[in-house]
Amino acid sequence: MKKIPRSKLIKKLDKVFSLYIRQRYAKNEIAQCFTCGKKDHYKRLQCGHFQSRKHYSTRWDEINCQVQCAGCNVFKYGEQFIFGKNLDLQFGEGCSESLYNKAKKITKYSYDEIEDLINKYNLLIKDFN
Repeated sequence: MKKIPRSKLIKKLDKVFSLYIRQRYAKNEIAQCFTCGKKDHYKRLQCGHFQSRKHYSTRWDEINCQVQCAGCNVFKYGEQFIFGKNLDLQFGEGCSESLYNKAKKITKYSYDEIEDLINKYNLLIKDFN
């Protein structure tokens, strides 16, 4: 069987990971924006990244990624300052700085590691249903 291209595999992981992030704290399918507190159906919310998705070392980090509404994530460029303050409040002082430093590290995931992550998040999502 032919392997799917790496870029398509990454896209597949992004999709399943985003779904996991948006569902993990949802109650009755309603999740809350990490930066402004807006509540909405998880399908109408987004997976916001404190450190940009361009950094593979934090792209699929479960703390770096939180639920955000489109207003905060897109139109307000992720509300990074508020995002960072909230990370430190929820996960401990220095969390945002730690993620900032982690993002600077070059990380290259192997094909198998990406497939493993897809399988991991598919299983976690099944637990929600």
